[in-house]
Amino acid sequence: MPHPSQRSEVSPFTVMTVLRAVAAARAEGRDVISLCAGEPGQGAPSAVRHRAAEVMTNAIPLGYSETRGIRPLREAIAGHYQRWYGLSIDPDQVCLTTGSSGGFLLAFLAAFDAGDRVAVARPGYPAYVNILRALGCEVVELDTGAEVRFQPSVELLARAHAEQPLAGVVLASPANPTGTMIPAAHLQALLAWCRDAGVRVISDEIYHGVTFTGSPGMCAWGDDPSAVVVSSFSKYWGMTGWRLGWLLLPADLLAPVDALAGNLALCAPVPAQHAALAAFTEASYAECEAAVAGFAQARRIVLDALPSLGWTGVAPADGAFYVYAGIANQLGPHRDSVAWCAALLAEQDVAITPGVDFDRVDGHNYVRLSLAPGPGPVAEAIARILTFQGRLTRGVTPATAR
Repeated sequence: MPHPSQRSEVSPFTVMTVLRAVAAARAEGRDVISLCAGEPGQGAPSAVRHRAAEVMTNAIPLGYSETRGIRPLREAIAGHYQRWYGLSIDPDQVCLTTGSSGGFLLAFLAAFDAGDRVAVARPGYPAYVNILRALGCEVVELDTGAEVRFQPSVELLARAHAEQPLAGVVLASPANPTGTMIPAAHLQALLAWCRDAGVRVISDEIYHGVTFTGSPGMCAWGDDPSAVVVSSFSKYWGMTGWRLGWLLLPADLLAPVDALAGNLALCAPVPAQHAALAAFTEASYAECEAAVAGFAQARRIVLDALPSLGWTGVAPADGAFYVYAGIANQLGPHRDSVAWCAALLAEQDVAITPGVDFDRVDGHNYVRLSLAPGPGPVAEAIARILTFQGRLTRGVTPATAR
């Protein structure tokens, strides 16, 4: 009998299960605070929304675009790199994609063959692993921790490469779920090692701009133009549902990505491309910076509450809108973070994501809390979590102490 392919046997995204539970609870009339998704609460800048309305009501052709996207948007993205990073980018090396998800698929297909070994950090964004495995690549998980700021190190890469050569590595700064950023000198050392070792870098830069360090982030192309840069309108610009991302492509991958994209998607959503031109206006940048200031307030609320929460092993939340923390000493009667999060939702109407999505080895002791809804919802959620943990700790021996 026919059966599903082995390549389709990837792990489901647990956060989607949590979101379904949130929807069901809200349908019952419950006041649920959802801090589980990486979705900015402010939505697209007003100029983008107004531009979208114009696009849909005026006689603008909305058929297929060029495979790499409309030229004016590629030029605007190139201008954005000059503005933020001082980099001169050829618009012909910009490729619009169906979100960063489509970008990762194209980048992995173009850069790696089935059987190639590709390194990723653990904990890390689960789609890296799942897409690579679905494509037949061998995923090498680098066991990162607090001692390396939950980021790959040259030593970890060199060790994995010595065991059997790596074809590539995925770097993310800021990273999901930890929010950590790779310091400039550290990133330069990683890029230099990869160049010397012939290891292709896929640089996930979708959270650039959502940072709390005074810098939007460091673009890998500043040091390694052979890297593939993946970015998106979803996070800084709050345009998650518009499904629009982009790649910066080195010369050797331009033709392969063109061919792949033309067969897989033809082009990125054209109405979204036209609307996104307004993302690079001064007004849009100002709105986005105001949203980042709100994330910073929410981050401060969580960091100030950590002594009361008693969470441990907290990743340095340099950017993105997450706090990733250990709750092993707060599990109480619950077997793991999945059960703990389910109980928190059931008892206090707060939804956060268990760490098993991001780390199949140690994630059962971790949770990821999203700052994306802003300071008000985050403050109320922290109050409810403290109430929940107070109930757990009174007269209950923590599971890890048994």
